[in-house]
Amino acid sequence: MKNKKLADGLLSAGCVKFGNFTLKSGQKSPIYIDLRRLVAFPELLKEAAAAYAKIMQELEFDQLAALPYAAMPIGTAISLHGGWGMIYPRKEVKGYGTKVEVEGVFDAGQRVVVIDDLISSGRSKLEGIQKLNDVGLKVRDIVVLIDRQSAAIDFMGEHGYKLHSVFTLPNLLDHWEQSGKVDMAMIAKARAFLK
Repeated sequence: MKNKKLADGLLSAGCVKFGNFTLKSGQKSPIYIDLRRLVAFPELLKEAAAAYAKIMQELEFDQLAALPYAAMPIGTAISLHGGWGMIYPRKEVKGYGTKVEVEGVFDAGQRVVVIDDLISSGRSKLEGIQKLNDVGLKVRDIVVLIDRQSAAIDFMGEHGYKLHSVFTLPNLLDHWEQSGKVDMAMIAKARAFLK
């Protein structure tokens, strides 16, 4: 597996936790992913940015678009690492000032690569992408740190987008099991939950 140091860093920083958690949906989960914690670990954030950038070097785009809120510090780190400009669609448009839906400097027709922290189904990505499309930006690729692998690749593909990820959750689980970093019983519970 590539990026083993980053994978282990995510675990030790508590960006991936094992235990008993209640998800937004109300569902009980033996695993919880909280990539907002990355901002507290600058070296780990730098490593994550470099891993995203490696994928992005193979893509054609004019600048990156980070989805609020979790991806914004990640997007900034990637922007600094690769020297790419960054924009972002607002979650809510201000009722004063410029009242723009997309912050940053861009021209209609530019290609943007969408950055987010992780992906489950992919549905929540479409709202941000729609705001980018509405101002004339072209989106083809989405890059995330972790793909939970709950059919998001197919879902995004059906909508005309290509999903790229640094890690898939099953690959992370395999790595942590092989390295002995996570108890095998917890790995088994996480795998069962993901099915």
